[in-house]
Amino acid sequence: MTREAAVETALTYYDDGKYFDELRRRVAIPTECQDPKQVPELYRYLRDEMQPAFEAMGYNCRIFDNPIPGQGPFFLAHRFESESLPTILGYGHGDVVLGQEGQWLDGLSPWEMTERGDKIYGRGIADNKGQHTLHMNALEAIIETRGKLGFNHKFLVETGEENGSKGLDEFVAANKDALSADVFLASDGPRVDMDSPNLVLGNRGIFGFELSCELREGGHHSGNWGGLLANPAIILSHAISSLINAKGKILAPDLLPVPIPNSVRVALKDVKRNGGGEAPEIDEDWGEPGLTIAEQVYGWNSLDILAMKTGNPDNPVNAIPPKAWALCQIRYVVGSKDDEFMDSIRKHLDANGFDMVEIKKPSGSNTPEFKAARTDPDNPWARWAAQALEKGWGSKVAVLPNSGGSICNHTFQSHLGTPTIWIPLSYSACSQHAPNEHILKSLTRQGMELVTNVYWDLGENAPAKS
Repeated sequence: MTREAAVETALTYYDDGKYFDELRRRVAIPTECQDPKQVPELYRYLRDEMQPAFEAMGYNCRIFDNPIPGQGPFFLAHRFESESLPTILGYGHGDVVLGQEGQWLDGLSPWEMTERGDKIYGRGIADNKGQHTLHMNALEAIIETRGKLGFNHKFLVETGEENGSKGLDEFVAANKDALSADVFLASDGPRVDMDSPNLVLGNRGIFGFELSCELREGGHHSGNWGGLLANPAIILSHAISSLINAKGKILAPDLLPVPIPNSVRVALKDVKRNGGGEAPEIDEDWGEPGLTIAEQVYGWNSLDILAMKTGNPDNPVNAIPPKAWALCQIRYVVGSKDDEFMDSIRKHLDANGFDMVEIKKPSGSNTPEFKAARTDPDNPWARWAAQALEKGWGSKVAVLPNSGGSICNHTFQSHLGTPTIWIPLSYSACSQHAPNEHILKSLTRQGMELVTNVYWDLGENAPAKS
């Protein structure tokens, strides 16, 4: 009954194919939460995959309907061992973005796990089926080796994260006792540096908005009317440039956070980004001047234009368009006045002469919203987790106060008061949300070893129950 034996058992699951057999079945279930017709598949994923696997490990399981009609269900597994032991809340999401069939490399299907060299392809394989399946295998290895976990464990699987986790806030608020825990521990997203593991303690928030300028009905000949009619595309372009300049610096002060706290600066001081050979090259002169690359992503806000449209881009004509539209997005950190973003943008546009530009919240499933959240790097659980990961890795690891992306941390912190800790197991060039989503076999095997080490430490020397 040793740490080494538990790690060897977990790696045997990986090397002998158990992990991939389970993952292959799970990838084959098209859990596209953004397609309302796939809600039955969301239930099937929980009923046919999550429930039998957790029950085999001695967990009590329950599937909950979403409090919001038409949204995906929730699954909660609970293994109780002793009142004196700390309780850990795990998390995964079984839903995926749309499969985008026909856009993948030749011979690849989003619903078939396919191995090519060090890459294994499939929709959800990185985000998040591969990551929570790895946790489940690590837990099974601990129980098989030790005969118990050595801590109480709850594991929540939602099926609507890619749809903005609709209903999760209401579900957690209504089930606080069932979900209560001393710490939240899960995996999602990519490492900041593919050559070294890291911890993430929260997330940036995500706030979307649409800008539009509609001046008249129909287009008008650009020769006969050019110079006489205001062009909504030009007006909208200048309105956007009043919010952010040509180098990515946000110009509207109310869209910025408070200065970066010292504890965050210290945590980010030595953080390096390495997304692998297929990652795009970083534009080092983009964003807020004076910030490091790590501070730009993990300590500051960004504003981006995700889509723009005016006229007929597929078949342009010689006419001044009647309207222009843009979908915009702010990724923001704790310390931002996100509840005031809409009013702040409206006031800024009016003050700069763009009262003809309208702003509204976007509709549709591709514009989710999450609040920013952050566990302080000095939190005892954060320090413990860093030490546990370093023990398995053999050297110092980076601790990010929050990720650059967005997920549901705020819900757990606000309702349960739990510190949130993530061990990302993917890498930034994994093509999540795009065709050709994949994991790296080498990185995933390493993740299996690291996560098993952390769970072993939870049963040996976790912080005292709060």
